[in-house]
Amino acid sequence: MEANKADSSSSHSQQIEGEDRLSALTDDVLLFILGRVDTRTTARTSALSTRWSHLPWLLPELSIDVKDFLSTPHLKPIKTKDMEEAMASVAKATRSFLVKPRREFTISSLHLKLYFINTFLFEVGLLVGDTINSGSLKDLDLAILDEKDSLECSEEDMLQRAQEIYFLFTAHPSVLSCLTKLSLQNVDFDKLDMHHIIFDCCKQLKHLSLTECDIGGDVYPFKIDAPNSKLCVLELTKCGFRKLEVVCLPKLEKFNLNSWLFDYVPLVFGFVPSLGELELISTRGCYEELKLSELLYGTTYIHTLTLDFEGENLWMQPEMRQLCPAFNKLRKLFVHGIFVEFDILWTMAFLAAAPSIEMLHIEVWDHVCDVGEVEDNYRRQNNTERRTPQWDVDFNDTKNWILKELEFIGFRSVEQQFTFIRSVLQRSPNLHKIVLKRDDECDLCSTHGALPSKFPKKDEQEMIMRRIRDDTFSPQIVFDEYSERRRRTFGICQDG
Repeated sequence: MEANKADSSSSHSQQIEGEDRLSALTDDVLLFILGRVDTRTTARTSALSTRWSHLPWLLPELSIDVKDFLSTPHLKPIKTKDMEEAMASVAKATRSFLVKPRREFTISSLHLKLYFINTFLFEVGLLVGDTINSGSLKDLDLAILDEKDSLECSEEDMLQRAQEIYFLFTAHPSVLSCLTKLSLQNVDFDKLDMHHIIFDCCKQLKHLSLTECDIGGDVYPFKIDAPNSKLCVLELTKCGFRKLEVVCLPKLEKFNLNSWLFDYVPLVFGFVPSLGELELISTRGCYEELKLSELLYGTTYIHTLTLDFEGENLWMQPEMRQLCPAFNKLRKLFVHGIFVEFDILWTMAFLAAAPSIEMLHIEVWDHVCDVGEVEDNYRRQNNTERRTPQWDVDFNDTKNWILKELEFIGFRSVEQQFTFIRSVLQRSPNLHKIVLKRDDECDLCSTHGALPSKFPKKDEQEMIMRRIRDDTFSPQIVFDEYSERRRRTFGICQDG
């Protein structure tokens, strides 16, 4: 008994000693630590001791995420009652962090993630608006989340959300003046003047992300003509519109279009002189295939391009020399979602059009969940049967490429992949590193009884390296058996 008491006393003393050592650190170090934990943890530190009591209100950057206030563990889908309770806690935390006299210093950046709970949304809006009006907040990053799937949202639901956002912004116009990043989901802007709200009123907005939103233009194209806009990043994911014309966005540096609803690529670029990163993702085969050279006509600054076909037909026309002007500064190229049975050599047309490419990422799509009689019948009925790309490209007159690194995701020990890699090596004397990666797992594939991975085993890798090098080439070859999903699951770093 006495021994147990002694051990307990010793453990308690060590804990106090550890806390004292932590408290002995300077404010700068402690603020650095607090800036890397969630808001609830930050707020609780103020109760540890008088040494910590003032620190949360000295943080120059705040992040308040409603999901940190959900009861744990929480079931999915998250119940409305749980979201309301979380938003009530967020409103309380926001008031505590923003309202004076405790807050004496200016907040350089406030990151807010909220739910569509009308009462609390307006309460937080009032608190943020007052803080901006007092000059205590510089930049606002606002994300209004929705736990509902888009299929569960009616047109009335989406329109109601748009009206609530409109009322929030009109009631607190200072919020618009301070907004630098805005993320919205399941919102129907079709009946509202979105262009005025986003591009005229949000004068500091640099990053706009819309997911499963209806931005209008059912009959006429939705046009973005904002010569004075500071918008640098525009992300549209599964949004509804017939056509998007980016007439003028002089500061736009990155554009991401993920999925579209029609059998053509609904995008036209006008004056976008700063556009450097472009990402196009879609499963839809197109009756009117995209002519990439026409889409990119006039753009001469693109350095990073991502094309993702998600295992379906290519939605672009064969081109090579026509792409040279737009690819003049291209350094990184990602070609993802190439159906496993398709030839890959056609991708070399991009290297021929852009000899400045230094990094090439190829991803092969091999999912058992989208192969079968049901899926094949659906494709036949919709005239979207998979067709091998027919790109008749002549590489004889092309110069050597400066490619330095090739990453191949979904590598298999099959002849067409060896042929592709050796063909790239023949024209790339500077290619010093090849990374062969396992493909990413899929939840649906697991439910369909996915086959074991076809990624080469350890005892096969030496033979594969010999086949690739062919006694002629000498690049470093790295085998990476961890998919991105497995890295996230097991906390594996990129270096292995």
